[in-house]
Amino acid sequence: MKAKDKKTVGLSQVSDRELMTYVREGNLGAFNELAERYKVRLYNFIYRVLPEREEAEDILQETFLRAYRERNRFDQRFCFSTWIYTIALNLARSEYRRRKRWRMVRLGTSRNEGELELPDPKNHQESFMPFIEKAIETLPPEYREAFILRDVNRLPYEEIAQILSVPVGTVKSRINRARLLMRQRLEPLKESIYELSKGLPESIGIS
Repeated sequence: MKAKDKKTVGLSQVSDRELMTYVREGNLGAFNELAERYKVRLYNFIYRVLPEREEAEDILQETFLRAYRERNRFDQRFCFSTWIYTIALNLARSEYRRRKRWRMVRLGTSRNEGELELPDPKNHQESFMPFIEKAIETLPPEYREAFILRDVNRLPYEEIAQILSVPVGTVKSRINRARLLMRQRLEPLKESIYELSKGLPESIGIS
């Protein structure tokens, strides 16, 4: 297939890097293809970093807008996924800090990251997924980000290190600490969520 034809048809078969080459040339269709590839993963990531659906949607839109505006700054030596996740993370972090300052002013106290309201362990018909999401939310931010990128989004350690701008060793340490905290938070419901926990990442599964 000729390069010219690739720009108009079969974009789903083109690599992220090639698509970004077309985007830098002004091909909006190529950018739409990238957005389709990443919008669900990015939304889930943003929502777990900043668990407010409406704000997560706003940040998702701002992530793509910023990526398009700054398309000429994309470095072809790196993965597009690294670049777009970094943009999303920086926006989510900024909003998280703003919200945390607002809560402290409004309530006169900071949020206790370790607090977790347990559902009734005797109610085996209850859905525990909201509890699991809440457990992720209560992780300290640096652990939560690394945990989500690795155990939810399944990114390689090296790419996570680039996104977080920390050494790979630090990434592994944060993930291990996050997994330990998740096990501790899920332990009170061990018997009740045994069956449901089969759907969890193996790293935090309860046995």
